[in-house]
Amino acid sequence: MEDEKALEFRALTSQWKQQVTDFFEELKDAGDYKYFHPHPLTAKEAEIRCNYAGNDIYYISVEGKQILGYGMLRGWDEGYEIPSLGIVIHQSARGIGLGKTFIHFLHVIARRKGAKRIRVKVYTENVVALKLYEGIGYKFHAAEEGQKIGFFNL
Repeated sequence: MEDEKALEFRALTSQWKQQVTDFFEELKDAGDYKYFHPHPLTAKEAEIRCNYAGNDIYYISVEGKQILGYGMLRGWDEGYEIPSLGIVIHQSARGIGLGKTFIHFLHVIARRKGAKRIRVKVYTENVVALKLYEGIGYKFHAAEEGQKIGFFNL
């Protein structure tokens, strides 16, 4: 029998549409939209991401049916050689290493797709995220519109 509470990383599929919609609502309600807004956090956007077919990558971290995190590697569809990474972890799952593990997981996917580097943008006042990325080895070189731009060599 499969463990219904196993912690997993799963590619987004249409079966997750309602849970992703709910997760996006919880992020908005918690104010996480301030730092994480790669796209609108709406039911329509949840549907788009759950039915997405392209070169970019969208994953969730789940425990059973509960979404704990959402992550992506984007930019390939627009022709960029270096994908941009974005993750957000639910407030209930922060501080346990899930963000770091999720980033490493996305790095593996990027390597398998042939990426040599990863790009990330982090708001300068988001010190927890900056510390996380710097601890992994991201090097921040510039800032634009209140965000630092960092790169990680794979």
